[in-house]
Amino acid sequence: MRNNYFIICLLLTGLLAGCSENGEMSSESMDAESGKEIDYWVAPMDANYRRDKPGKSPMGMDLVPVYREKPAEKKEKKIAYWVAPMDANYRRDKPGKSPMGMDLVPVYEDSDVDSGAVTISPAIVQNLGVRTAAVERGRLGRMIDTVGYVSFDESLIGHIHLRVEGWVEKLFVSYEGERVKKGDALFELYSPTLVNAQEEYLESLKSNNQRLIRSSRDRLLSLDISADQIDSLKKTRKVKQHITFRAAQDGIVTSLNAPVGMYVKPATRVMSLVDLSKVWVQVEVFERQVEWVKEGQPAEMTLSFIPGKVWDGNVVYVYPELDKKTRTLRVRLQFDNPDESLKPNMYANVKLYTGIKTDVLSVPSEAVINSGRMTRVLIAKGDGKFIPRQVTTGIESGDYTEILSGLTEGDRVVVSGQFLIDSEASLKGSLTRMGDGE
Repeated sequence: MRNNYFIICLLLTGLLAGCSENGEMSSESMDAESGKEIDYWVAPMDANYRRDKPGKSPMGMDLVPVYREKPAEKKEKKIAYWVAPMDANYRRDKPGKSPMGMDLVPVYEDSDVDSGAVTISPAIVQNLGVRTAAVERGRLGRMIDTVGYVSFDESLIGHIHLRVEGWVEKLFVSYEGERVKKGDALFELYSPTLVNAQEEYLESLKSNNQRLIRSSRDRLLSLDISADQIDSLKKTRKVKQHITFRAAQDGIVTSLNAPVGMYVKPATRVMSLVDLSKVWVQVEVFERQVEWVKEGQPAEMTLSFIPGKVWDGNVVYVYPELDKKTRTLRVRLQFDNPDESLKPNMYANVKLYTGIKTDVLSVPSEAVINSGRMTRVLIAKGDGKFIPRQVTTGIESGDYTEILSGLTEGDRVVVSGQFLIDSEASLKGSLTRMGDGE
């Protein structure tokens, strides 16, 4: 009798130990708060790293529990509609072919309304750093980022050439870079041709022949003698051996090619004057952007060595020919330069604003996934649920892209971590279609 009691005790001890080893009564296999049974533990950043009990991932993060789902009662599925495998927006009431020639896939009732939906644990979503942004409606314009160089406004450059031959007798400008005003004396010239023309004019005055007077006066004007100098000659009746030439505009002397005593001809450029109150900026745009650029469009310019300052200008000329080697088109911009802080040959960063639209939907450009065959975004539905949605895009402006179709105002799209989620959704969709085929 004592031996039988001892055997029964041994059997009960072994049975209790077996239950513990099988995990039926283990505290590690049950969630104390929810009462749900834990299937396994997974690393937050690596779904392939699984363990049978709590611990740390190779990255030092706590493993996340994955709960065991109770098998649902199998019931007959009813097809709600048919959808294209690569376009969730293409739906039909019966089987057929998609626009890409693929067989339509059935979507059953009581299943995800959106094909390819994926649900991810909120803990994993947080660890992935998933960020979302709202689809907004507003003003959007196409913007071209380019670079260029500051140059003189060639319409404000004055080159001084004489219409007669002669000798420079005196210079009133000492060096290149000197600033002059309109009407300032530049140099004096002795020219036998000018002396003879003055004498002819005085002789015509003596003859009192109006026709001859007009002819001799016009000759002086054609030789670049000013009307004030002619009136002075008429009043004094004295021929000047040296004629003073004056500046026709405000500017800076950029070249001085005729020193005192030099014999000059009409082909000789005595000096040049340039006005820096306005400057040109020459930029280049890519061939695909040519149709975006029109004369009169606004432009912004910044210089890296003058941070915080922005110059406003506009497109004044679009060149008619592309560069054969670079396949780019030159565009000329004009900017006001009242303080002359912009100097020729400065390197500039330029933004051109073209094709401005109002009341358009837009999303951050980083939210758009372009696979080559289609363009899509991921819509965040909350509680870790994400749905891929095919969209049609329009213009790009800076960090935003226009949405023509596929989204509505207020939808939230994923802008960070979307590629991992999209891969998971694509994998789920593929496995689902394989299972339905079986």
